[in-house]
Amino acid sequence: MRPAKKIEEIIDPRLPICDPHHHLWSFLDRRYLLEELFEDIGGGHNIVQTVFVESESAKKQDTIQRLEPVGETKFTHDITDQRVSKRYGRTRVAAGIVGFADLRLGAEVAPIIEAHLAASDRFRGIRQICSWDANSDIIHSNSAPGLLLDTKFREGLTCLKRYNLTFETFLYHPQLKEFVDLVRAFPDITIILDHIGGPLGIGPYAGKRWEIFREWKNDMAALADCPNAFVKLGGLGMPICGFGWGERTTPPSSSELAEAIAPYYLYCIEKFGTERCMFESNFPVDKISYSYNTLWNAFKRICKGFSSKERADLFYNSAVKVYRL
Repeated sequence: MRPAKKIEEIIDPRLPICDPHHHLWSFLDRRYLLEELFEDIGGGHNIVQTVFVESESAKKQDTIQRLEPVGETKFTHDITDQRVSKRYGRTRVAAGIVGFADLRLGAEVAPIIEAHLAASDRFRGIRQICSWDANSDIIHSNSAPGLLLDTKFREGLTCLKRYNLTFETFLYHPQLKEFVDLVRAFPDITIILDHIGGPLGIGPYAGKRWEIFREWKNDMAALADCPNAFVKLGGLGMPICGFGWGERTTPPSSSELAEAIAPYYLYCIEKFGTERCMFESNFPVDKISYSYNTLWNAFKRICKGFSSKERADLFYNSAVKVYRL
């Protein structure tokens, strides 16, 4: 992964931030654990606490395959224990933990959820990536078309209410109508949309940014009518969004970045309100496009002129409320 470094003076360095979406992983060819995380978050922004979101990195080696994701929760809990992680910095890393369980198991997913809860008292929710597209140029998860409408999947989602857990997913913008249907069907569960619904900009979607933007706006407006829906503002640094920052020799400045991403994030804030929006880093995935410092500077530029209460919501309070930190 290309480290996109651009040195900038930190804007409003005292503003408290809860980063509600980052990963930790250790694969054979790449590593992103506490040391690497603190290299990114230690650049001057006031990152008070974070939320870890599943990445299928450290699965439990269990004879029951469906219990494997619990190992990632246990691994994350152990390496981010304050007695261990405080030597890196003051940030409370993984104050909340979001893990994976396959909701397609229906009611049988309950023991997996209970195992996650037993593995960490910081466990707060389930994420199951549902991204899927019919075009082979678009990378998608181990998902399937129509998953959000699947009866068994929804049966599994029902279990989250019993444990007071959130549900969140990453999907692509053509799937937003199905997502709205899902959110409406579960008004008593807090449901979070990651990366503003994944507006695509590659393959058959390349060169259609504003046409897609209009479609995306209509679907996001419908989602905003659901009071149990929350949105993470981030993720546009992923190559699938088509901005091409990761292909440049020089990464974007925070001013350039803010100009490009503002139409999306300001529209979400307009429709959902600051109480249901939260800025996210999506690191290290988005690191291919820009540095951590540049990204949060861009967020702060977007919020220039906002009230102190609105800024507190977007950078800290909304995440703390949703994840019960």
